[in-house]
Amino acid sequence: MTVTEGTVPAAAVAAGQPGLRPGRLKVFLGAAPGVGKTYRMLDEAHRRVARGVDVVAGFVECHRRPHTEARLDGLETLPPAEYTYPGGRCAGLGVEALLARRPQVVLIDELAHTNAPGAGGHPKRWQDIEEILAAGIDVVTTLDIQHLDSLSDVVGKITGVPQRETVPDDLVRRAHEIELVDIPPEGLRRRMAHGNICPPERIDASLANYFRPGNLIALRELALLWLAGRVDEALQKYRSEHGIGGVWETRERVVVALTGGPEGETLVRRAARIAGRSAGGGLLAVHVTRSNGLAAGVSHAALAGQRALVESLGGSYHSVVGDEVPLALVDFAMAENATQLVLGTSRRGRLDRFLTGRGIGETVVELSEDIDVHMVTHERAGRGRLLPSRRRTLPASRLAAGPIAALLLPALLSVALDHMRGTLNLTSEALLFLLIVVGVACIGGVTSALIAALTAALVLNYWFMPPVGEFTMGDPDSVLALAVFACVATTVATVVDRSLRLSRRAARATAEAETLSSLAGSIVRGDQTLPALLDRTKETFGMEAVELALESPGAVAGPDPALVVAAGPEASLILRGRLLPSSDRRVLTAFAAHVGAAVEKARLAEAAAEVEPIKAADKLRTALLRAVSHDLRTPLAGALAAIGSLRGTDVAFSDEDRAELLASAETSLLRLHRLVENLLDLSRLQAGALNLELRSATLEEVLPVAVDSLDLDAAARRRVDVQDLESVSAVMVDPPLLERVLANLVSNALRHSSGDRPVLVTASALASRVEIRIADRGPGIDAADRERVFEPFQRLGDRDNSAGLGLGLALARGLTEAMGGTLSPEDTPGGGLTMVVSLPAAEGV
Repeated sequence: MTVTEGTVPAAAVAAGQPGLRPGRLKVFLGAAPGVGKTYRMLDEAHRRVARGVDVVAGFVECHRRPHTEARLDGLETLPPAEYTYPGGRCAGLGVEALLARRPQVVLIDELAHTNAPGAGGHPKRWQDIEEILAAGIDVVTTLDIQHLDSLSDVVGKITGVPQRETVPDDLVRRAHEIELVDIPPEGLRRRMAHGNICPPERIDASLANYFRPGNLIALRELALLWLAGRVDEALQKYRSEHGIGGVWETRERVVVALTGGPEGETLVRRAARIAGRSAGGGLLAVHVTRSNGLAAGVSHAALAGQRALVESLGGSYHSVVGDEVPLALVDFAMAENATQLVLGTSRRGRLDRFLTGRGIGETVVELSEDIDVHMVTHERAGRGRLLPSRRRTLPASRLAAGPIAALLLPALLSVALDHMRGTLNLTSEALLFLLIVVGVACIGGVTSALIAALTAALVLNYWFMPPVGEFTMGDPDSVLALAVFACVATTVATVVDRSLRLSRRAARATAEAETLSSLAGSIVRGDQTLPALLDRTKETFGMEAVELALESPGAVAGPDPALVVAAGPEASLILRGRLLPSSDRRVLTAFAAHVGAAVEKARLAEAAAEVEPIKAADKLRTALLRAVSHDLRTPLAGALAAIGSLRGTDVAFSDEDRAELLASAETSLLRLHRLVENLLDLSRLQAGALNLELRSATLEEVLPVAVDSLDLDAAARRRVDVQDLESVSAVMVDPPLLERVLANLVSNALRHSSGDRPVLVTASALASRVEIRIADRGPGIDAADRERVFEPFQRLGDRDNSAGLGLGLALARGLTEAMGGTLSPEDTPGGGLTMVVSLPAAEGV
């Protein structure tokens, strides 16, 4: 990735000669040492030399890397300047010789380097470079991301290594060109393991400390994000210089609206494809919950599946409350700075849309302003709503349209029949008016039907029954017509109203059953925690707050709770917000029962958890008895045999034989002592009766004592390779316990290392912790078995049964954790297992 801009450092302009073009600065930026910045800089130099440019290597650090040194061949190299400072001599950049040589381009490695005292006129190399730029010489340099002023503290927290050499961000930002030299973390670690970055003796320590995968991933992300910000600055500058005022949507944020319907998965996948068309696109799913809770007609089971799908695609799920769904959707999209909004086409049929007007999609399009709206078709389009409301049998729009139709339709029919007068007889005309009454009854219900019946009877009487133009309501035929119209209208409207009522009641019952079934299933499967259940109750019923009180409803006291519902014998739900209708309260009672079941399940889980230590102790006791029967008896038998031989009178032993038997007895008794000591310490740990005396101690004083306690011969002692202990700060530990931990780990590593391969012991500081690594070169342990090695009486990988009870690692982890540390296994680069002991550093040391 390369960023180019025409700006140069301000200091270069200020210090330059009048009329002299300041030099241009190019920076090769890397996430960590070893990514190849210097190599790429030398490649750049060779390309410029091939184009006839005068290039000089002013100061290049090859760090004894053969490939880099080979790339320096063929380039003119400026002899380094020799400087004397208190304590010695050093070689550095010869600024005066460079200015006298005046090449077109100069290569200067390590922009953040600090000059030795007395080495030139500036304390920092970047200040030397500003002087060179001011003289009109182009500079190509290198820089690691950790040396930027704004990021040095962040990098220090990540790696645990403080950054003392930094460069002002402003200098780098105003460089003419910045090129990122990037390599994946695993590639960089392979390069390190192959010896292409540092000397062989430092490879293991580097891989285990600064070059850990997590560190490299974080440093790489910092470099990419910092350079991305630089790209954005360059874009804004270009737009400003060229007078471009329109919006350039450089990053897509796609919002998809979910209702809980079957079309949800289709919408989510379509929105994900839209977001994935541009780099860095974001996907957000939103569900609008009406304040009337279940009346919104939501399938919670479908919503849960759609939420899981959104999160699996890298998106986020949001839920907002709003009675005006279109307005809530647009407000959310604008608040999230969304560029596109995805909705499904309406599930309402054509007749429903005609009678009730435009729906959510059309309203959202009108309100969306600069947000692009996508209306996605699906198989449920036009097939009707899933869950109608139970609060009223007819929607407000139909209740309003009914009376208007009752007045207008008879009048319009009369006008049409007047133009056809003489074509139809009175019976046909009366049937047409009756048809109007039936239609109005279907639209607006009983009230609208009665208005239509009265209007139709009056119009028919006045305009079509003789004498035409007069009301003859006293005539029996007119009275009969009015009664028939009213009877038919009332009957039809009642039937329509009842069918709608039954339909919506059935739909609501289905919704309630589906909601409760989903809730019960999630509780049985253990998917819902109590906080999640409370949030779901709040969302379902549109309440402001829902709380759980672990006491009976009669004992609940608080600031005027809106509603208290029993959730078992000793638990209550407290809901605050709107007043719930009786139909919702019935469902709420079922919700409360499920919450009570979850409370009871949590209590049972706690009881089961209390039993687990007892089971573990019983298991441990059984294993102990099995192990003691062999491992304690073996050294005891050896000691008894030696002592018995010495006490015997039938054999006369020489002094050498007597000494050998005494040594054998001592060895067996020491082994028995260690086994018993380990058992006692393990029992103290499990009983929580271990006494700690924490104090500041250095590893230099603890580790030698731990190694001496192992009674190693000279060959085994030479295999323990200890490095870098003196450079690590003290730790806050109980020294005798740490000695036990290190002795067990070193003994375990020696036992498993192949042949005479050494065991490497290193230490490093990481933030407020100190990490000790004991690395062996043995066969290692499968990842699936790594936690098992810390269980008591486990001897995974031991080649014989005389290695002990298998308590060493279990005891080491227990003692480490008792001192506030951790013990974890890692792979040793090149094969083997590394035990990492992390301990708190002593404050102020």
